[in-house]
Amino acid sequence: MKLKLLLIAASSGLFLQTTAQHVKFTEYDLDNGLHVILHQDKTAPVVAISVMYHVGSKDEIPGRTGFAHFFEHLLFEGTENMKRGDFMKIVSSNGGNNNANTTQDRTFYYETFPSNQLELGLWLESERMLHPKIEEAGVRTQNEVVKEEKRMRVDNSPYSRYIEAISAHLFEGHPYRWQPIGAMADLDAAKLEEFQAFFKKYYVPSNAVLTIAGDINIENTKELVSKYFSEVPKGTPIVKPNYFLKPISGEIIDTAYDANIQIPAIFAAYRAPGMKSRDNKVLGMLSTLLSGSGSSRLSIRMVDAQKTALQVSAFNFTLEDYGMYITLALPANNTPLKDLLADIDEEVTRVQNELITEKEFKKLQNQFENAFVSTNSSMIGLAENLANGYTFENKNTNAVNEQLKEIQSITREEIREVARKYLQKDSRVVLYYLPKK
Repeated sequence: MKLKLLLIAASSGLFLQTTAQHVKFTEYDLDNGLHVILHQDKTAPVVAISVMYHVGSKDEIPGRTGFAHFFEHLLFEGTENMKRGDFMKIVSSNGGNNNANTTQDRTFYYETFPSNQLELGLWLESERMLHPKIEEAGVRTQNEVVKEEKRMRVDNSPYSRYIEAISAHLFEGHPYRWQPIGAMADLDAAKLEEFQAFFKKYYVPSNAVLTIAGDINIENTKELVSKYFSEVPKGTPIVKPNYFLKPISGEIIDTAYDANIQIPAIFAAYRAPGMKSRDNKVLGMLSTLLSGSGSSRLSIRMVDAQKTALQVSAFNFTLEDYGMYITLALPANNTPLKDLLADIDEEVTRVQNELITEKEFKKLQNQFENAFVSTNSSMIGLAENLANGYTFENKNTNAVNEQLKEIQSITREEIREVARKYLQKDSRVVLYYLPKK
C-alpha cells in the first residue's frame, strides 16, 4: 500500500496540475520583490494563503543536505511575536488548517481559513518571513522531529529507498542525487550560523510567491498584503547554477536491499527532460497509456492476463531541471524479476514502433481532461498551481490556463517519438530491489 501511495504522489506532479476552466487572477510585485497572486472565488467562504519559496534540496551543498526540508519544520518554531508552539494553535483555534511540504525544487507553506480570517493568515506568513526564531533550542527540537520523520517515512517504510538508489545514478553531478530529507549526519554537524545563513539567502521576498485564493475582496487584500509584507527586506539576489549532465552511456544495473519488504521489485529508470519541456508532458501521457488505469496496457497484460505481476506501473517523476521516467513491477506467483522487466520492455518497444490506436488516444485525452476538471477543486490546490506557473514556467502564471491546450495538441506520433528518444535501454538504470535478510 505504501508503494502505491508513493507512486500516486510521484505521478501527480505539475503535469496534472492545471484546470479545464479559465482561472482569472491578479498579480503584481511589491517593491521588495515579493510576487503576489490573487484569485477571487466567492463560491464558498474560505480563503487559502500560501507562500512558495523557490528553494529545495537542489539548493543545498554536499555535506549539508536536508536544509530545505529542515526549514519546512523550523519555520513553525515561533517568531519574535509568537511563542514556540503557538503557530498551529493559532491556526486551529481560528478554524483553519495548515501544512508545508518540500521537494527538490521548492518549499510550500500554506493555511486555509474561513474567509473572515484572511488578515490572520497574512500575519502568520509575514511573521514566518520577517521574524522567525532561528535559535539553538528550535534547531535541537526540530532536529529530533526530522529524525523521527525519517525513521517513519524512510528507514521503516517499505519500498521507500528506490528513488534514492535511482537518483544517485541518474543525477550524478547534480543535487538531485540526494533526497529532500537529507542526511541526519549533515544536520547534526551543521552550526546555528549555517542555518541562519541559509534562511537569509533563500527565504526572502524576491525568492517567493504569495498566493491568495478564495472569498476575498481584491483591493482590500492588496492593502493587507502591503501592510504585512512591505517591510520585509528584499534580500540579496540569488544566482542559481545551471547543471548540464553528461548522457548516460550504457545500461546501469544495481541492487538495493530493504529490510521492510518481503516481495521484491524491479525498476527501470530513464533520465527525462525538465518540467518546462513539452516532451515531459508527452511522457506523462505515455505513463497513463501504460499504467494509468486497470485497463492500461501493462495492467491488462501482466496483472490480468498473465497474472505475473501483483503491481506494475510507469510514471513520470517531474522536476525542474531533469526528471525521471520509471517503470516497475512486483512479481506474482514467483515470476522472475527479469521476466517482468522483459514484459515491460516489450510494451515500451511496442509504443516505440507502433502508433497507439485512435481509441487509446481518445481515451487518454478524456482521462486528462477529466483530471483537469477535478484538479483545482480546492482553493489551496489552485493557489499552488498558480504559484507553480510563476515559479517554474518563466514567470508565466497564466500557464495554469495554457497547459490543457498544450496537452490536447500532443499527437500520437509525438508519443511514439518521445518513447524512442528517452526510453533507451543503453541509457537507463535497472534496479533490483530485494528483501534484506
